[in-house]
Amino acid sequence: MARTNLTEPPKIHRIPQPKFIDAIRWLPSPSPFRKSFITSLFDSDFHTPSLEIHSLDPSKTLSTPLLSWTPPSRISSLKSTPSLFAASTFLGSLHIFKTPEELSVLGNDMSGLGSETSVMEPVVSVVGREFHVGSIGGVDLMEGGSECVSVGEDGRVNLVVEKGGFRRVFDGNGLVSYSAVKWASPSEFVTGGCGFGLQWWDLRQPGAAVAQFKGSWDHGTTSGIIHSIDIHPSRKHTCLAGGSSGTVFAWDLRRQQEPIILSSIGSSNTMTHPLSESEVWEVQYDYYTKSLNSNISSSRILPAMICSEDGILAVIEQGEEPTELLAEPCAINSFDIDRQNPSDVICSLEWESIVILSRP
Repeated sequence: MARTNLTEPPKIHRIPQPKFIDAIRWLPSPSPFRKSFITSLFDSDFHTPSLEIHSLDPSKTLSTPLLSWTPPSRISSLKSTPSLFAASTFLGSLHIFKTPEELSVLGNDMSGLGSETSVMEPVVSVVGREFHVGSIGGVDLMEGGSECVSVGEDGRVNLVVEKGGFRRVFDGNGLVSYSAVKWASPSEFVTGGCGFGLQWWDLRQPGAAVAQFKGSWDHGTTSGIIHSIDIHPSRKHTCLAGGSSGTVFAWDLRRQQEPIILSSIGSSNTMTHPLSESEVWEVQYDYYTKSLNSNISSSRILPAMICSEDGILAVIEQGEEPTELLAEPCAINSFDIDRQNPSDVICSLEWESIVILSRP
């Protein structure tokens, strides 16, 4: 059973949408009273994808899109930093945008909302079979920098700079497939893919991953896929991963042989019940939740938030029962925790809705 003994239940606001929502990310807030976010959408009736920036006022009323862009195909991954955001596609292209400065004007101009949508354009677009063949599984932008790393089902790992060039870090020639990536430092990042495998890369040591974790630990089952990776800025030696069969685990570079299981089918020694038995689509460290354990050592995994195919949004902590925040009758495709106000979480639901969750 998940813990539900919060001091107060979170406030939940649902906003129906006319299109399928693939991913959603907060953008820097123009003011404490008006938030902005970016979302990738897909109109299944007309088979048209779109990328839209919206503003949200205190009453949770959604503006018409402040800015929009039509990508060449459906968005496969969406990541953001305070200054940039990047979107990759199922056709293997990558597009990087600067966070619009006009958000502070558009977002505060109450009279201008709902009137007209402006078109935004990427500052960098990388396309072509030399870049990726097929879908890009994951992208990540470096905090405070302009570099973007991309990984794909073609087994390629590419590094893109803001000016638009790219260089190949690795080419698996289709023998491997990557679905997630996360920067650990300005020269290091982690990739994940099939078989619950993780690879640690160091750009100062080119040619191959400097460390690898093979998922043979999962009772001989290695058919799962890593969908999401996160790394805490104060714990760069530890990688958090979520994937198939409700699996959430951490990989500590100091003890590379065994993962730290946070949730998984059959891991009854970790918790009374697994949090989820389906795909864990996203994991993020939760900066809002304080650890229940007063003894916080560098080896203990900090609280993290996950969302899943079976409609669960929850906070999970090593050795503790999870805290369920949301249980939906459909998949929660993605979520994002507001960096400026970590009590606020935004989610995208499979049933064409956005959920805003505010924790006390």
